[in-house]
Parts: sequence; structure tokens; C-alpha cells
Amino acid sequence: MTARFRHSIFLVLLLVAAPLAAATRGLPDFSRLVNAHATAVVNISVTRDPKRAGFSEDNAAQEDGAARDFTRRYFGEDAESAEENSLGSGFIISPDGYILTCAHVTENAREILVRLNDRREFSARLVGSDRRSDIALLKIESTGLPVIVIGDANRLQVGEWVLAIGSPFGFDSSATAGIVSAKGRTLPNENYVSFIQTDVPINPGNSGGPLFNLRGEVVGVNSQIYSGTGGFMGVSFAIPIDAAMTIGAQLKSEGRVRRGWLGVSLQDVSLALAGAYGLNKPRGALVADVLPKGPAAKSDLRPGDIVVEYEGKQINRSSDLPALVGLTMPGTHARFRVFRRDQGMQTVVVTLGELKEEAPEQPQLRKARPESRARFGLSLGEITTTQRRDMDIDHGAGVIGVEDGLARAAGLRPGDVILQVDGKRVTDVAGFHRLLAHVPPGRAAVLRVRRGMATLFMALDISGRPAP
Repeated sequence: MTARFRHSIFLVLLLVAAPLAAATRGLPDFSRLVNAHATAVVNISVTRDPKRAGFSEDNAAQEDGAARDFTRRYFGEDAESAEENSLGSGFIISPDGYILTCAHVTENAREILVRLNDRREFSARLVGSDRRSDIALLKIESTGLPVIVIGDANRLQVGEWVLAIGSPFGFDSSATAGIVSAKGRTLPNENYVSFIQTDVPINPGNSGGPLFNLRGEVVGVNSQIYSGTGGFMGVSFAIPIDAAMTIGAQLKSEGRVRRGWLGVSLQDVSLALAGAYGLNKPRGALVADVLPKGPAAKSDLRPGDIVVEYEGKQINRSSDLPALVGLTMPGTHARFRVFRRDQGMQTVVVTLGELKEEAPEQPQLRKARPESRARFGLSLGEITTTQRRDMDIDHGAGVIGVEDGLARAAGLRPGDVILQVDGKRVTDVAGFHRLLAHVPPGRAAVLRVRRGMATLFMALDISGRPAP
């Protein structure tokens, strides 16, 4: 090999290595973070009584075989089997032995064993568990323990690097890294947690472990994965640490969690509804209905109000509000900033009640006899005596059929009952058409609609259509 040829090879390697080295310098080094904080992360081993093991409708199955150490909670899937032993993770939040983990890790536990990073083992006592938030608090008898540093989940940015430490498949003190994929995620059947979504590899056994930012602060509790196979699929969810610590404090002081309750049903503000209300963009939580005997009914909060702030915190989506209200103690005089159509911004104070168990399933709407004429692809009929009784309504126009057209685009479905047009009561089918005829030209009509026992608002664009 000639000297010139060797020199050419060297130059090629240098040209390839230089950008790779530059790219590598831009990546974070997690080694110091792991060395400094892994000692406060624990492995949790749970023994369950097979007769009591199993899961509620809120929890999915434990894994079979090698993945049986973790309670994987899917999007509403049913449990397949119940294993006697499982593993999870947790982290120490006080030197005297209080440990935070996930509620589904400790569910139906007969014995809980905590193993520290230095291999010491302790029998743990379950102080309290809250299934709605999936947070549990444990206590071991020891002092002078290493503790994690609490961060601020609200300061997290999408795209920011984060690190998880836990025991995937029982392998203690395993570190995995990724970025924050999204914030404020609300999952099916999870109304009281606004999750942090990441692409950090989380696997069976990581559940209950901490999620760190680059400053070594815990910003979340790893709780769920989205997977059809039981392994990591690139989507993981963590409970924000501020919510987890609030729940943990209540479990420590009272052994249970008391949640604020507003007594309303909510929906997102669509682009069409924002335009109909005169908002510059879709934002806030639209109050679709107010329960007759709920806390909101005793205040000035009204159906049709759009909540844009709660206790000074901005509300962007309807899912933001339940999580914030739920973390507020019952009896609090909570301040709401609402946008009220034709009145602008208003301040409403509601004395929060206490959230109880879910109400039983309500009866569904029964179909009425169709009305002879159709408009906007919409067929209407008078509501029946049975519908009045089952839905507890005394007025409205029943939706019999919806074809392609403006009604379907608005979101109307067969079985809906239209209760109001632009805040005015719909007495019957003829009354609906009369009210629709008085909607100002070029503006969408805001419909208040009953669907089952839920109430929704919809924007029906009638611009450019001839009067009936």
C-alpha cells in the first residue's frame, strides 16, 4: 500500500468521523444522572393471593411468562389471566421510607417486598392506593434513605430529553432514555390524569418508576404503555409528578384521596363552534350540561359557557379541566374564567363538591316516528312519551335520520334530541325550524343536543341555504 493511498484512506475516514463526532457531542450523557439518582429507585416485588388476584374494569391483564412482572394497562382491554407474583418499580420520596409507585403494581397484594439499590430488602406497608390516578404510597421501616429530587412537570417541553430508571422484566436499575412526545394526553377511561407521553422504552417492570429530566429531577411516574404485544412500541405514558405528589400527600395524611367535583359534562370546542361563538381559535372546555343537583348548579356557571381558565391556569382542551378540579380539595371556592356567548368574559366562583363513585349507566334514547320533511340531510320527529321519561326531558326535536350533508358534518346522529337553537328552547319539530329561520345570515347555529344522558353543543352551518 503506497503512502499516497494510505493518506487518501485517512482523509476519507476523517471526513466520515468528523460529522459523527459532532453529532455525538450534541447528545446528552446520562451517566452522571444515573450514578447520582439510581440509589433512590427501588424494585418492588408483590405476592398476590390467586383467589383475589385479577383486575377491575380499569386495569388490564398482567403479562404471561417473562413479562408477568408488570400490570400492563391497555386502552380498555380485558384481563386474560392473574399471576401470583409480579414486579414493579418505585422511588423514595422521604428519608424515613415513604415510597411512591403505581396503584396497579400493588393491587390485591398479600405481601410487598422492596429491594433497594444496595440490595437491602424490606417488607413494605401499603399506606394507601388511588386507582383513579394509578398512584400508591408505601412505607418501609428505615431512616437516612436517599431520596429523589422533585421537578416541575409544567416546565417540560415537547422534544426534551428524559430518562427512566426501573426494573424492566426484573432487571434492577435499568436506565432507558428518550424524549417527551406530547403533554396533556388524556387516555380512554382516564379522566383525572393528564399524562406525559414519551418515546422512552418502558417495559413490564418499569411501572411505578421515576421519569427524570436532564437536571436529575423527577418529572413523572411511569404508568402505562401502549402495546399490542406486551413490549415497547414507542409510546409510553407517565403521571406528572405534581399530581402524583399531591395524591401521595393525601394518601399519607388520610389514607385515601378526596377529589373536587364540579358536576358538569364537558366537550372540546371545535373550529366550527369557535367561529359560532366569535372566538379567534378553538380553546377551552365547553360546558355541555350542568347536573341539576351538582355544585355547578348552585353557581352562575351555565350550559354553553366555555371555561378558558381555572384558578389562573389556562384551559386549552376539555380534558384539562377534570384533572385540575380533581386535584382541588372539596369545599374550595374555585374561580373560573368563562367565555359566555354575547356577554364575553365572565368570572364565576363555584364551591366544589366531593367526587363520588361513577353513576350507573343511563338509558339510551329510543327512536321517534320520523317527520315528513328533511333539511340539511336531517330527518326529525317529535319525541315520544317514553323518550321524555327515559331521558328526563320535556321538549326537543328527535333526530331520526342523518344523510350526507351539513347535519352530518355538524356531528348529529340518529337518536339525538335537539334541545336548543342559539340558547332558545326547542319545543317541537316546528319550533326547531322557526328558530333556525331566525339565525342571522352567514352565521352557524349553535345547537344544544341530548345524546343518551350526555349533552353536547354543535355548530350547524346554515349559511347560503334557503329558508324552509
